[in-house]
Amino acid sequence: MRRNLASYGDPGFSLFLRKAFIKAAGYSDDALDRPIIGITNTFSDFNPCHGNVPRLIEAVKRGVMLAGGLPMEFPTVSIHESFSNPTSMFLRNLMAMDTEEMIRAQPMDAVVLIGGCDKTVPAQLMGAVSANVPAIQLITGPMLVGHHKGEILGACTDCRRLWGQHRAGHLDAEEMDVLSGRLAPTQGTCMVMGTASTMGCLVEALGIALPWTGTIPATHADRIRAAEASGRQAVQLATHGPTPRDLLTPAAFRNALTVLQAIGGSTNGLVHLAAIARRAGLSVDLDAFDAIGRSVPVLIDLKPSGDHYMEHFHWAGGVPKLMKELGDHLDRSAPTIDGRTIGEIADAAEEVPGQAIIRPASAPLKPFGGMAVLRGNLAPGGAVIKHSAASEALLRHTGRAVVFDSVEDMVNRIDDPGLDVQADDVLVLRNAGPKGAPGMPEAGYLPIPKKLAQAGVKDMVRISDARMSGTAFGTIVLHITPEAAVGGPLGLVRSGDTIRLDVAAREIALLVPDEELERRRAEWTPPAHLAEAARGYQHLYLTHVLQADEGCDFDFC
Repeated sequence: MRRNLASYGDPGFSLFLRKAFIKAAGYSDDALDRPIIGITNTFSDFNPCHGNVPRLIEAVKRGVMLAGGLPMEFPTVSIHESFSNPTSMFLRNLMAMDTEEMIRAQPMDAVVLIGGCDKTVPAQLMGAVSANVPAIQLITGPMLVGHHKGEILGACTDCRRLWGQHRAGHLDAEEMDVLSGRLAPTQGTCMVMGTASTMGCLVEALGIALPWTGTIPATHADRIRAAEASGRQAVQLATHGPTPRDLLTPAAFRNALTVLQAIGGSTNGLVHLAAIARRAGLSVDLDAFDAIGRSVPVLIDLKPSGDHYMEHFHWAGGVPKLMKELGDHLDRSAPTIDGRTIGEIADAAEEVPGQAIIRPASAPLKPFGGMAVLRGNLAPGGAVIKHSAASEALLRHTGRAVVFDSVEDMVNRIDDPGLDVQADDVLVLRNAGPKGAPGMPEAGYLPIPKKLAQAGVKDMVRISDARMSGTAFGTIVLHITPEAAVGGPLGLVRSGDTIRLDVAAREIALLVPDEELERRRAEWTPPAHLAEAARGYQHLYLTHVLQADEGCDFDFC
C-alpha cells in the first residue's frame, strides 16, 4: 500500500488517507498488508473477443488469494478490431499509455495483463515494459470453429474467402447473412493464425506467459484454470520477480521472431515486436528477421498458410511442442515467467501420437519461414510479404501499376467497370500508412476488382504502406517504409509504371529512371490532412507516430 503514493506533501498523511478510503470498501488491515496484484479489466460490450474476461478475472483473483495476495482489478482501454474507428492500430498506443500510467499510478506489486484481440496484447506489453513492474500476460483465447453445410469455418480467413466469393457473384446476400452467424460462433479471438493467435504464441516464446496458456480456447475450462495459475504466479512475481525487462532480452526477442516465422504468423506481429522491443531499449533488425526466415521453415498447418485452426494446434501440443521441434533454432537458455528456461519447457512438451498439425523440421509445411523482408527503390526502409500465404506463381512478377491514392479512392474506384485493370497488373495503394490514413489500416488486402473477380481471378500482386490482417492471404507487399505521406517513394508511383516483385531476391522495385523520379519528387505534396489543425489524441498521434520498421510507437515512448 506504500507504493506510488498520491502527493499531498506529507507521505504519512498520503498513506493514512489511502487506507481510510480503501477501508470504505470493507478491506481489513490483514488484507491490505499482503502483496497487491493488479488485474487489468479489458472487458467491453464492444469487444466480443474479451467476452470471457469477467470469468478470467474471477479465476485470477482466486489464484491470487490462494497464494496469499490481495487482488485489485482496474479498468483500461479495450480495443476490438471491428469496433475501432479509424483503426485499432490508431488506438494501440493510447491503450499502451493507459496501461503504463495506471500501473505506475496505483499501488501494485505485480500485475496480470488480460488481453486477446489483436492490438490489446502488444499495447499491454508495451505499457508493462515501460512501467517495469513484475507482470504476467494472460490471453483470452481463440474461439471455436464454426460450421456451414458440412464445411469447417474460421474467422476471419474464411470471412475474406467467402466475401470474395460474394463479390464474384457466387454467394448471395441471403447466404452471407446466414454465414455471418456461423463464422464466429463463440466468444474469443479469431481461431486462425491471425494477429491475436500470433500474439498468443509470441507471449509464450517471450517467456512472459505461462507455458501452454497462449493457445487454450476461450470457452474451455483449461482457460479458467490458466487464469487461476496466472494469479498464483503473479504473487510469486511480486516477491521474487522477474520484471518485464529481465525477461524481454535480445534472446527472448530472437526466440519470438523465430516462432513468428515458424507459425506463419501475422505480419502485424513484426510491427508489435518492434514496438515492444523499443520500449525495452532494444530494436528488431529486419534483415536478421529475414535471415531467420531463410533457415526456419513454417511448421504449423494453420490457416491462412495451411488448413487447420487454433484448437487443433493447441491439442497437438501448442507452443511448447513447436519449440521442441525448433530445437537449436531457439536460445534454450532464455528465462521464463515460471522460473524454467525455454529449453526446459520445450523438453517437457506433450507428445500427441498421430498429430499432423505441428510438423517436424524434417517435413515442414513450407520450406521457408512465413515472412520475407523486401527492399528496393520502392521500400528503402523495408517492406514485408507473408509469402507462406501467397500464390507461388506471383512471387516473381513484373506488372503495370494501377494506383489508388488513398483508401477512399480505392473504395470509390476498385469496382468501377471502367477501371483500366488487368489480372497481371500490380494494385498499388498509398497514403494508408501510420500518418497517411491515419492509423495504418488493414487495407493492404486490396479486394480483387469486381470485374476480375467475376472472371475468376483470385489473386493479384498488391502493394501498399498499409497493414493486412493476419487472417488474410494473397501476394501482398505491406508496410512499405517510409510511407507515401512522409515523402516515401511509393508516393511517386503513377498508373502505368512498371513494378517488379522478386521475393527470392528480396526485391520490390519501381522501374522508372531516377531522373524522372526526381522530377516527380519536386512536384509531390503531402496529404492535405497533415497540414490541417488536429486536436487531442489525433494531434498527438500525427505529430509523434513512427514508421512501421520502428513499431509505429510514439517517438517519445
